[in-house]
Amino acid sequence: MNRTVQKSLFFIVKSVRTSPSNFAGKLYAWRGLSTTPDPHTKVCIVGGGPAGFYTAQHIIKGRPDVQVDVYERLPVPFGLVRFGVAPDHPEVKNVINTFTQTAQHERCRFLGNVNVGKDVSVDELRQVYHAVVLSYGAEGNRSLGVPGEHLSGVYSAKDFVGWYNGLPYNRELQPDLSHDTAVILGQGNVAVDVARILLAPLDMLKKTDITQAALDALANSQVRRVLIVGRRGPMQVACTIKELREMVNLPGTQPDMLTDDFHGVNEALKDLPRPRKRLTELMLKALKEQAVKGAHRKWGFRFLRSPLDVLPSADGTRAAAIRLALNKLEGSGDEARAVPTGEVEEVPCGVIISSIGYKSLPIDSAVPFDPRKAIIPNTMGRVQETTGLYCSGWVKRGPTGVIATTMNDSFDTGRVLLQDLDSGAIDLSEARLGAQGIAPLLEKRGVRPVSFSDWEKISGEEVRRGEAQGKPREKMLDVQEMLSVAWS
Repeated sequence: MNRTVQKSLFFIVKSVRTSPSNFAGKLYAWRGLSTTPDPHTKVCIVGGGPAGFYTAQHIIKGRPDVQVDVYERLPVPFGLVRFGVAPDHPEVKNVINTFTQTAQHERCRFLGNVNVGKDVSVDELRQVYHAVVLSYGAEGNRSLGVPGEHLSGVYSAKDFVGWYNGLPYNRELQPDLSHDTAVILGQGNVAVDVARILLAPLDMLKKTDITQAALDALANSQVRRVLIVGRRGPMQVACTIKELREMVNLPGTQPDMLTDDFHGVNEALKDLPRPRKRLTELMLKALKEQAVKGAHRKWGFRFLRSPLDVLPSADGTRAAAIRLALNKLEGSGDEARAVPTGEVEEVPCGVIISSIGYKSLPIDSAVPFDPRKAIIPNTMGRVQETTGLYCSGWVKRGPTGVIATTMNDSFDTGRVLLQDLDSGAIDLSEARLGAQGIAPLLEKRGVRPVSFSDWEKISGEEVRRGEAQGKPREKMLDVQEMLSVAWS
């Protein structure tokens, strides 16, 4: 047992002996902490997003003797469901109801405003929990790796999405939308979401939980044309048909695509799997109808193109264009590779948004991490060579898939952890303190956790502010304001 945890145990014993009532008032202010030790198996989950809550749900349902504590560095739960799902997709956010049921379970506790890796180490958690699951997602950006990508006017899709969805870390982004053309690099669902938000009618967005700051910026936006660029062809596009259909049907817009990009696609249709075939047919239909709409806002895919460099303005201060390599495909289907032809083209644009993927980051030097794959090395969720340490979600498999993918992945990790509890691979003979052992560490370090009932105060205030503007909620952007409301 390390010295820090020994000190914590000494603090607990001394405090109980010298002033039981005073100690109880401080330590057990967290919802659900009892003044008497409980016999539960203690499991800790790091990350209050979909992976964290789905893992917690499966573990709680699997064994009646497990107490699950979910740690989250922000004062608010739900991760990318709150900060990543497009504001005009409220139906996707309904999963929050399921997460809320889990958080309110008598054997689950939410501990927000605790930054694991900074406020408390993973080793300290492992000392007081029987098992620790890392489910903290992917907060990093994948780099384009081209000259000029750090110029003003170039943004990551992760930051741009965080800005319009109210992620506190992105509140100061203030994207410059005073340009006619925006180029989005990447053709997945996030890229299409960003294009749709850039071009959507304001009346449509005003009814969502998009932030007021983003609404104001979009009201003054001069962006009238959005190009969604991918290195491969139409039959490898990464978005889903639902996202594409929303783009095709977006009021006040029309497609702007190049016939040459679809050379040979009609002939290949018959051999495509049904989902891919429907997606491709919808693009072909949009290509055919694009000339008859006459809308003043345009969007379009640009295929077989890869970024070479971002070209600066005359004064060298910001992006003015992007130079693209023209590609050809070698192979077919999902395995087709993009190979440069040697030809290039330049596209004038003042806004460039990189949507080539998120990236997990190491959380603690004590946790193994594969920097090339940007994941925690694991076998079915078991962190390699580390008994009692697990991972789920994007930090386990990489930033791919939708919420349902994360659900299945997290259930798999939960299942493996339960197997280890049942088989004796995790030693349950020694009682663990769980959150009771972390409380004095956090108090000493000046960290006050936010409980789920505290979060409900924040949520209630956001809903109240939203109702005043005809919106489902108006998100708070400042962490200190969140804490003030939570502890009021």
